[in-house]
Parts: sequence; C-alpha cells; structure tokens
Amino acid sequence: MPEVTNQDIFQHKSSIMEGMSKALGFDIPVELTTLPSAGKLYPPDHPFHNSTGVQVRSMTAREEDLLTSSALHKSGQVINKLVESCLVNKSVKVDSLLTGDRDAILIALRVIGYGSEYKVKLECPECSENFSHTFQLNNLKIRPLGADPVKPNTNRFAYKLPLSKVNVEFKLLTCGEEREISATEDRKRKLESQAESKVTTRLFYCIQNINGEEDRGKIATITSNLRAGDSRALRSHIARISPAIDMTQNAECTHCGEVSEVDVPLAASFFWPDYGE
Repeated sequence: MPEVTNQDIFQHKSSIMEGMSKALGFDIPVELTTLPSAGKLYPPDHPFHNSTGVQVRSMTAREEDLLTSSALHKSGQVINKLVESCLVNKSVKVDSLLTGDRDAILIALRVIGYGSEYKVKLECPECSENFSHTFQLNNLKIRPLGADPVKPNTNRFAYKLPLSKVNVEFKLLTCGEEREISATEDRKRKLESQAESKVTTRLFYCIQNINGEEDRGKIATITSNLRAGDSRALRSHIARISPAIDMTQNAECTHCGEVSEVDVPLAASFFWPDYGE
C-alpha cells in the first residue's frame, strides 16, 4: 500500500474544499500567468512544454496553513509547495521548473491574493536612514529567454570561454537543482574544515559538456580549475540569457531624496502584508 503523505492529504482536502466553494456559490479566482521562458526549454512530456502562460488560482486560508508549516520551512520546501498548491494543473512538479518561471508564478500569487502594492522598509544607501517604500509588483518586467538552445525544446546552450577558447555546453538550473546546491552547501558549512564552494558547485551543475567531454568526474575537475575570467564570463552570460522576472525598481529616500535602484526584497511581509499600517 503506497505511503500517504501530509501533502497528499492537503491536496485531497483542497479538491474537496474547491468543490464545496463552487457549490456554495463562489469561485476562487483563477488567472493566466505569463512564463518568462515561454515553455521553450521544457521537453514534450512536460506540462509547460511550449506554454507561454499557466493558470494559477488565488491563495486561500489553506495556503496560509502551508506558509505557517514549521516542517515545510525546515525542509526549505514551503515556497515550492505553495506554488504547487495554487497551480491549476496538479501534474506540475515545481522542482522541474526553471527558477524564473517559478518566481513569476510566485509574484502572480502575491498580486492575486493581496494586490500589487508591497510596502517595505528600506535603508538608504546614501544617508543610511530607514524609509518606507511601496513597490508596485504589477510593474515588474519579464526578462525573456536571451539565447536559443542548441536544439529546440532542450535546456542546453553553447558558449565559448573568452580566455581559454574552450567550448562548453550548459543548462539553466531548475528549482530542484537549486535546492540540491543549497543542501550541498549547508552540508559543507557543517564541516568547519571545508571552505564554501558555491561558485564551483553552481558551475558544475550548469556545465554539461566541455570540448566534447561529458564525464561528470572530469567536468568537476575542469570546473574547479577554470580561469577566473572564464568563470566570471560564463556566469555573467548565464545570468544575462536566463528568463526571469526583473526584481529591480527605483526607490526614493524620503529623507535625502536619493533615488536608487533596489531589488524587491522577499521579506516575511511579502505574503503577510500588514493592512493596519
């Protein structure tokens, strides 16, 4: 008999409650969310294959239960489970999604559930004073895929390293791979003798082929010994072509008038806005 998990129970309850909601005469809002990748990097058997947008429903009190789950916070899965819960297509596993697509869904959930205004406290880089600022999440721009893959509907790209002139093929990371990298770095931090290796770990996950070599052990060795200029150039190229939500907006300090470009902070208030302020 297959094991029944807490998430299985939660999803079963969600299906029942959604049916009851319709029977009682009100519908949970559903909206179409644009995917930054336009589904171009997912294989034919993936639910997001060539999909420019996906349907998500509004968060409800059931999702607030997810957000307060200490077990999910401890496992680092709370955001993924929130997204999975609100996707209309229940066959989608968030670990398989590109991080930019997952983040676009996350922003959409916040806007649908609480509105576009997001009030935060910021520190001015000029005068160091704290000030209040309201971001308009509806104004965040989509950064589309910036390069074509080596073959259509594959998550694989070609790049020549500028200093060594070596040809590499790389992939954009999924949410599951990002989670694996974080877990690997956490394990290393627990070993006091181990230095952090976040740069090389991420590059190892990204790089799939170096001058025709695909052996993972050899790629690990080569990645660790890349020239610094090649490493930086490859990482910059990956960031430049990755489909994502541009999380930067301008904020004006109310004390000195300094206008600076800042990243929208994903603080606790992102999903717990204080309407009393």
